[in-house]
Amino acid sequence: MTSEVMVARRGGSTLAAMASDVLAAPGAGPLLRDWRRRRRLSQLDLALEAGISPRHLSFVETGRSRPSAAMVLRLTEHLDVPLRERNQLLLAAGHAPVYGQRDLDEPAMGPVREAVELVLRAHEPHPALAVDRHWGLVAANAAVGPLLEGAAAHLLEPPVNVLRLSLHPEGLAPHIANLTQWKAHLVGRLARQAAATGDPALYALLAELRGYGPSVEGVAEPHAGVAVPLRLRAGAGAGELALLSTVTTFGTATDITAAELSIESFFPADAATAAALRGPDPLSGATEI
Repeated sequence: MTSEVMVARRGGSTLAAMASDVLAAPGAGPLLRDWRRRRRLSQLDLALEAGISPRHLSFVETGRSRPSAAMVLRLTEHLDVPLRERNQLLLAAGHAPVYGQRDLDEPAMGPVREAVELVLRAHEPHPALAVDRHWGLVAANAAVGPLLEGAAAHLLEPPVNVLRLSLHPEGLAPHIANLTQWKAHLVGRLARQAAATGDPALYALLAELRGYGPSVEGVAEPHAGVAVPLRLRAGAGAGELALLSTVTTFGTATDITAAELSIESFFPADAATAAALRGPDPLSGATEI
């Protein structure tokens, strides 16, 4: 597996498809109210943050007043609504969407592809991969491939879902030494993501992952240590690898595809893992001059 960006052509939501979805959905007011409640804000809190009157916000939420495009954008900015859903709210309010969605292989997305490739390659020999909003694999660097040895072929066929590959009984699960702990971490993270976005596909994925053993019902994430490590029993004599992860996103994205990309980078959590990932020292056999 190389660091070349691998685009899965599943196709983004077209404007016509988004409009069709909006016609079957509530108006902009109820949708804004749902987002406000999801963020646990009162009408007064949101009105103060957005610089509008609570009365005006109440009229918007109940449908007595149709919000302007600028008002929708102002409210969704303060509610931290994802760009895809901001477009849907604009359509529900009778306005044109403002955020584009391009395939990664389009010329305009060249800087995004180059940035992803740069981060992935620069992270070698440590593993790193890029995923979309539903945890579909977009790209990975060369260090990821060896960690996937033993996973069933059907889990590696595109489109690959990284969370499914990690926790499926025929995936990496049998090779994860701290499976209960790691699953609790991933399930908790996905549950928070689903609650924050309201994405039905994420809720479906969450239900699927919870169905894989072991059960993590009532298992709390550990508070000791620095972070939850992934302890992976690797092949080829590498022993057990202890890895910590970080997440990188495009903080100023105005394109939906770019905004929904994230890069998961793994770092060695101990000296043994660092040595195993680094491989044989090319100077170890050299004679000192």
